[in-house]
Amino acid sequence: MENNLREAPLEMYTAAHVEPKEINWLWYPYIPFGKLTMLMGDSGDGKSTFALNLAAILTRGDTLPFTEASSGPMNVIYINAEDDADDTVVPRFIKANGVRNRLIFINEKKQRLTFSDKRIREAIIQSHAKVCILDPLVSYLGGDVSMNLGNEVRPRLEYLIEAARDTGCAIIVVGHINKAEGMSAKNRASGSGDFIAAARSSLLIGRPPDADNPDHRVMAHSKSNLSPLGDSILFSLSGGVVDFIDTVDLTADQIVKAVGAAKPRETKQSVASRELLAMLSGGPVHQKEIMKRMDELGISKRTCELAKAKLPIECVRDGALSVWRLSDGQGNHATIQGDTPFAESPF
Repeated sequence: MENNLREAPLEMYTAAHVEPKEINWLWYPYIPFGKLTMLMGDSGDGKSTFALNLAAILTRGDTLPFTEASSGPMNVIYINAEDDADDTVVPRFIKANGVRNRLIFINEKKQRLTFSDKRIREAIIQSHAKVCILDPLVSYLGGDVSMNLGNEVRPRLEYLIEAARDTGCAIIVVGHINKAEGMSAKNRASGSGDFIAAARSSLLIGRPPDADNPDHRVMAHSKSNLSPLGDSILFSLSGGVVDFIDTVDLTADQIVKAVGAAKPRETKQSVASRELLAMLSGGPVHQKEIMKRMDELGISKRTCELAKAKLPIECVRDGALSVWRLSDGQGNHATIQGDTPFAESPF
């Protein structure tokens, strides 16, 4: 059969014609600017609440969890097909301390949006939004597309990929995982595998295995084409508000209980707590030595401080140095051997 499609003329160029550029990050290494990120999770595990709380942080311009980076207050486009703005989204956003005039909606009363709708790109450009969240994936794929067929899914995703690339906006799509237990996290996305393949980063929200606290969740990095996988982050989810707790040694595969996944290891905060008690049991130790030991164990200063806050440890001055010591709970403290007692002024 004769091909009636007009073929584009051949155009070639070499690598010398390409100007290399660095990836810009909204939240390194989890969410890049100018790319598509998937945020996946089981129904009821809090992925939508997580996304809205992330939007609240971004509109305030606060430092993102477990980083020292902040891009300043930014506009966020929030597109949600399941919750009404007036009685659900905005009240939750207010509770999360978001800045209301920076959270932007697109009116869908006359026509429901799809990934290929030009209004998404126009809204990003006109509002100067740095982030666009679409929740959930299945509602915006389009009624004429089967989410299980890659040849139908990928062209629709390309519209989002191009919009992200051309505007520099970080586009986050929230989706469900399937019920195929035993499979790896990357294969648990509902529908075609092209959803995860098209994204440059994929995050999983789930419940930590054998969690004692029903409010606890973990965000795990299941895929990244642009960086090493980031640490998994433990957070609590209570009353629609996310409280970030610690980084943990849990993988996305462990959370979905994939076949062959290693057993969850002890959290870094637990390791830090045990190490602090061991180091201080013999007497006060200079903070510099403690941080050196934590660095050897791959434990961040923030995680160490979180562990310290839950233990009977105080920080005082020893001349020009800071010293950590155990308290017996009665105001009596050990001293470094050969030294005079510490001053009682806190560090």
